[in-house]
Amino acid sequence: MNIPLINISSFYSDDKAEQLKVAHAIDTACRESGFFYIQGHPISQARIDEMRALSAAFFALPEAEKLTIDITRSSNHRGYGRMKAEQLDPHHPSDIKETFDMALNLPADHPLIGSERPLYGPNQYPLTPPDFQQKMERHYWDMLALGKTILSALAMALGIDKAFFEDKFEHPLSVLRFIHYPEVSTDGAPHIGAGAHTDYGCITILWQDETGGLQVQDSNGNWIDAPPIDGAFVINIGNMMARWSNDRYKSTPHRVFSPSGRERYSMPFFVEPDFDTDVSCLENCSLPGTPPKYEPISAGEWMIYCFNNTYAYRGEEKA
Repeated sequence: MNIPLINISSFYSDDKAEQLKVAHAIDTACRESGFFYIQGHPISQARIDEMRALSAAFFALPEAEKLTIDITRSSNHRGYGRMKAEQLDPHHPSDIKETFDMALNLPADHPLIGSERPLYGPNQYPLTPPDFQQKMERHYWDMLALGKTILSALAMALGIDKAFFEDKFEHPLSVLRFIHYPEVSTDGAPHIGAGAHTDYGCITILWQDETGGLQVQDSNGNWIDAPPIDGAFVINIGNMMARWSNDRYKSTPHRVFSPSGRERYSMPFFVEPDFDTDVSCLENCSLPGTPPKYEPISAGEWMIYCFNNTYAYRGEEKA
């Protein structure tokens, strides 16, 4: 499997010819592996260093303090996810990691909030560090802008209007997540920090620290390392985009695998559209011999279905 490194800087210029070359490279990557790296983006190393330090400071808080914003206290899946709260691979034990999730921060009385759109609502933030909320929300919007730029390249790759996705992120379901994998004694046995899974949504933008550990499954079932590259993000296709593209683009299984059991930090940004966005087969993604494979569904309904099948506490709420 080849996971290419693609420079997207032309999408911050008016060079249409170069943009088309980038779109073709992305199209090939999405068809063949569903993964690629990007460089030439505007997120600085100083920003990444700042957010990594913020993540480490949060996870270093006493457990009792983190649990005051436990994700189970949130009706819209925001806040702290304690160790083993998530089970990405239903055939293996829960993941040995802890998380913090934030998204679009809407006040409790916002008109979008209600039983019809249960993923909207306020975030839960820790009291310390004092600038935590400000830094998280600034980075959230910068990552969303990057996500929309990548989606404009995907639109070109699919042969649809470059601006197709632009108006579908007015009130996005996008999530910025901190993940901390603690050091684990392996006793010589390899350690899986996050079980094999595909991502739920549109696309994912991942930063991972120097520990690495990300692995991608190839078409033969083999696990291929996707190591960190300085200044680059890893991009992968999620299940929502696979549905949208009628499986033209692959949502590929991946996992976090650590032979050493070393501590690891990562920051995925899940690029998800507005709750009511219609996810139906895109133009150019079906032919007379390949009709749409999936029924239309809203982005929000799809995400709720996925959450409910991954988090035990959400199943308990429904029971």
